[in-house]
This record gives sequence, structure tokens and C-alpha cells, in this order.
Amino acid sequence: MRFGRKEKLAPRYIGAYGIVERIGTLAYRLDLPQSLSAIHDVFHVSILRKYEPDPSHVLSTEDVELDSSLSYVEQPVQIFESQREATQEQEDYLVLVQWSRHGIEETTWELEARMRQEWPHLFENMMNNSMYSDFPMYYQW
Repeated sequence: MRFGRKEKLAPRYIGAYGIVERIGTLAYRLDLPQSLSAIHDVFHVSILRKYEPDPSHVLSTEDVELDSSLSYVEQPVQIFESQREATQEQEDYLVLVQWSRHGIEETTWELEARMRQEWPHLFENMMNNSMYSDFPMYYQW
């Protein structure tokens, strides 16, 4: 379905929506998602394109082990870097963490003290890695 802005790099077509019914000889009613409910659901054939299935469009899902409450716990996989964050009240150290089931682009900054307490194994071999030569090791337990 051709849709939206006419800007140079804007997507020309969106979605792959099912046809609900044919309206006359040149229009179709589409099964649009709730997020597009403000748009009229009947379109002329000139702005529609047939969807050609492509295996690269299929998203793979990983098996997730759920506990009895139907939830799961994300596990940290790797720490990439650290930084100091100072406020007037205190000084905190943050670490950039990659989590299980998430790519590198979804890393998050977490408090180092909490990460050391919950997952100390992530810090065991850190000093051997030159990447962490400036990593703060000031905590007393």
C-alpha cells in the first residue's frame, strides 16, 4: 500500500495487509491494524502492490524458559565499558551491559555496584583484558 509522506527517503509502501473484500472493480478494503484505525480502509488498486514473500522477512524467535509465574529473568552476557557519573550528592560508576536475547545495539547502562553484587562472575577476568585497564575497582565490601 502506497502511503504517507513524499520525502526522498520515506518508505514508499508499508505493511502486508490482507484483503477483506473487493469494493467495485478497482477498490479493496484492507484489514488494517488498530494503530492505523484513523485511516480509511478502502484503497484504489493503483496504490496497492502484491506482496512477494521473502524468507528474510521472517523473524526468528528464541526459546524462552518461563518460570511458574510466566516470567523470565534477563541475564547479563558481557560488560563493554564503564564510566563515572558524579552528582553533587554522590559519585556512581556505571557499566555498559549486553543482556541475553538482545543485540549489541540494545546495551544498557547499569550501576556497577548492583551488577557486582548480583553477577560477580562478569568482573572476575576483567583486569586481564586491556579494554578495562581504566575500570574503577574502588569498592570495599
